[in-house]
Amino acid sequence: MKITRRDLLAGGGSFAMAGLIPAAAGAQSATASLAYGPQTPVYALGAIAEARGFFKAEKLDLKLVVGNAGTHGRQTLAAGQALFAHGDASHPLQLSTRGKPCKIIMATQMISSIANVVVRKDLFDAGIDSVEKLAAYKRPNGGKPVIAATAIGSGTWMYGTYNFESKGLGDKVTWVAGGGLNTMLPGLETKQFDAIIAPPGWVVESEAKGFGKAIFDTSKPGVFVSAYGGTVPVLVLYALTETCEQEKATVQAFVNAMYQGMKWVKATPIEEVYALVGEKLYSGQDPNAVKAELGFDKQTWEYDGRIDKASFERGGKVWYRQGTDIPPAKFEDIVDMTFLEAARAKFG
Repeated sequence: MKITRRDLLAGGGSFAMAGLIPAAAGAQSATASLAYGPQTPVYALGAIAEARGFFKAEKLDLKLVVGNAGTHGRQTLAAGQALFAHGDASHPLQLSTRGKPCKIIMATQMISSIANVVVRKDLFDAGIDSVEKLAAYKRPNGGKPVIAATAIGSGTWMYGTYNFESKGLGDKVTWVAGGGLNTMLPGLETKQFDAIIAPPGWVVESEAKGFGKAIFDTSKPGVFVSAYGGTVPVLVLYALTETCEQEKATVQAFVNAMYQGMKWVKATPIEEVYALVGEKLYSGQDPNAVKAELGFDKQTWEYDGRIDKASFERGGKVWYRQGTDIPPAKFEDIVDMTFLEAARAKFG
């Protein structure tokens, strides 16, 4: 059974309580649900903005809907179980292609923290210190090197495969789905994988424990820009187009809160950011690894939320390739910066 926006409106308060539409007019607060996955620091902005009271100030109650993979936000939004999603920029493109038109309303990362290539330390010690050398490596059985992304089609897969394909090495490696933190790092340590595509925290942890070494590290100045020709929309906040058109006040309040959260993170020492959400969200993880991810965007780009046409078109090199099944899209059809610009005008 297909549920339309009209059905949601007719459904009244029960849908509002689920966070699918704003609460009825005159109510003190509306509910905004934000879906993402997994629970990693690159997606911490919603929790940070909520903890700092920015959603409360906008009269929004934030509900976080967390899954175990990067595709969770896309699937949850498409199913009508969340109003907003936070994830790889390819996700709203994929939904739009599949009959669920979306708008990207804000960027939360413009230099990819999830494109790092980490090889086994024994391979690094043997001289494999570049993507090119990794592609030329042969396993003991003569097979191609095995590289793990979190999932086939995920953001780590999108950036990892582009890194090799852009150098003409796409057919020299074998890609597998490695899952999350609890499977990716053990897989590298036990030599099940020859390399993994990793966020900063995994780089820190694998190097600290002595079984991995980064050979492509986007936290280093110029590494990402040189490989990709500039910044690109990596992680974004997005919503269905009908939400942006029919629920403008809620979308504006959501962007206002998230933008204020971004401004606070930019101006705040990482130790304070970690103190706000670190133990609550990432208990059991290496604090240094968590801080590396929380601080990544502060040190690599302007952290202003903006996406321009040039950066969107650069992103096309990553999104529109064989195997992604994403046809080219126009900037004007997918990106809507009006809510962000209104937030910037209000909060500076």
